[in-house]
Amino acid sequence: MKRFQPVEGNTQRLDGGAMFGNAPKALWQRWVAVDEHNTIPLACRSLLVELNGRRVLFETGVGVSMPPALQQRYGVQESRHCLLDHLHALGVEPADIDLVVLSHLHFDHAGGLVLPWREDRPPTLAFPNARILVSEAQWQRACNPHPRDRASYLPWMPALLEESGQLERVQGAHHPLLGDAVRFLYSEGHTPGLMLSLIEEQVLFTADLIPGLPWVHLPITMGYDRCAETVIDEKARVLEQALAQGWRFFFTHDPDTALARVEQDEKGRYRGVPADD
Repeated sequence: MKRFQPVEGNTQRLDGGAMFGNAPKALWQRWVAVDEHNTIPLACRSLLVELNGRRVLFETGVGVSMPPALQQRYGVQESRHCLLDHLHALGVEPADIDLVVLSHLHFDHAGGLVLPWREDRPPTLAFPNARILVSEAQWQRACNPHPRDRASYLPWMPALLEESGQLERVQGAHHPLLGDAVRFLYSEGHTPGLMLSLIEEQVLFTADLIPGLPWVHLPITMGYDRCAETVIDEKARVLEQALAQGWRFFFTHDPDTALARVEQDEKGRYRGVPADD
């Protein structure tokens, strides 16, 4: 297994205009494949790393925890829980995961925490032995969502996590279960308390601050972001640090590229370049 092992989850097709905010289709259709319904393919990719003797899973993707009608509405492409299938192919079972680190609790990042939807079963956590890390600010948002992003949360998720006894609410740059192996950076532009994981000062899980290669371009934001200008300012700081420190970016939503390094051209424009582990 690779040191930083990407693990594919369920994929989605979402509206390209929503994913690229105020950028015109004439621009973004150069970067992604778009169909006749204006939807584009998106990964919901996780990252598996062994840190301090623990198996740590960063994100769980969209999964299939919603009823089929909602899965269809939100463009989920597969009926099986792909993340669990791909972990199994690596020789890793759900009970083997010690920690799950979530950047935030939107359903396309946290839905994979839960076993596949069944009409005769309430939502059930898929990782029985894992401590589940979420930032305190994001936890408060999920418990009290704004009307603008209420639909991005699974309404039963906060109670499920709280009652499980597995929840760890994170404040600050480090958590005792991870020590210095992971440093958390925080972002507010997409959602309050978005938690970016900098793993061993090498790989930054960029989550929805930078969902994939096209969004490395500084002005590009999503319609789902709560404040586009804040996202741009936060990206500028992260990109400057990544370039100076040699960080690689791990993308959850890019359909083709999991890991990338950052470059800057003579005009100061940033771009992402696919990188090996």
